[in-house]
Amino acid sequence: MQVRNRRSVVFCLFAFAALAVLTNASAQDKDVVHIVSGVVKHVDKDSKKVIVKADDGTEHTIKWTGKTTWHGTKDAGQGIKEGSKLTVHYTEKAGEKTAVGVEDVGKDIKNAQ
Repeated sequence: MQVRNRRSVVFCLFAFAALAVLTNASAQDKDVVHIVSGVVKHVDKDSKKVIVKADDGTEHTIKWTGKTTWHGTKDAGQGIKEGSKLTVHYTEKAGEKTAVGVEDVGKDIKNAQ
């Protein structure tokens, strides 16, 4: 009877460990969404990329896709121009930032240097 109980305990421990590993792997697959607000320095509509200069002076190159949602602008980025103020929600994989959502919060900021 003791051998059978030991097998049950070992099986339960193995099942628990496997479940913990699978749960951890699943959690790592989820994308973290970052937010940046700033002034548009450059827009490349052909490559679907925008450079946003944040309030702290850092510049972020962010691409958009067909899945990107847009607020305050029209036609998936067509209304964005240099000097506009944007808030961009993005994910980052392998150093490449991809917009999840873009909000045009202001137009023609004069200090878009």
